[in-house]
Order: sequence, then structure tokens, then C-alpha cells
Amino acid sequence: QVCPGLRTPQVPVWLCSLRGRHSVLFGTDSLLLSHWRAERLFHLHFYTGQREQTRAAHLTIDTHSHHWEGDPSSPGKRCPAVEMAIRTKWAGATVSWNGTDPFF
Repeated sequence: QVCPGLRTPQVPVWLCSLRGRHSVLFGTDSLLLSHWRAERLFHLHFYTGQREQTRAAHLTIDTHSHHWEGDPSSPGKRCPAVEMAIRTKWAGATVSWNGTDPFF
């Protein structure tokens, strides 16, 4: 029998398979699961478990970015796979890596 905490997580967690590597994308704000206004500007953590990554990357997601800031998926611009995965849920969102070099 699975305990209720495993069936219904208290914080958002996504298990990802990006380019053949498994990783975890998670948030620490439980409002992201239940309140649509929390999806305006929020933080997620990204961890690949690879030897070269010593700690989770802290990402800031803005789902209401301004059109004059540029299209993050413009032609010719290389986009990390995790950003493309995030945009499958929040189309057009901008992702800030907060000083961490993006993983490709």
C-alpha cells in the first residue's frame, strides 16, 4: 500500500528524462499545486544527479514576461532541454538560471 504522501505530493515534483538523462525538477512552494496566481513568478530547482553538478540549479520562472524582452525560443538561439520541458507546461515562459550556467 502506498502512503498518501507519495500519491499526492505536497510540493510540485517532475521526474524528467532529458536527452537520455534522468533528472528532477521541483518547487518548494505548495501553492504552485493549488493556486493559479502562484504561477506568475515562481522558483524551481533542477537536479541532474550527474557528477559535475554539485548542487541543484535554482531557476526563476516568469510566465508573464513582456513581449519586448524577446522571444526565448527565437530561431538560432540554443535553448537548454530543461527550458523546453518547462515551456511544455508554461508556454512562452522565461527561465532565469540565476547565475548558474545553463545545462545543454
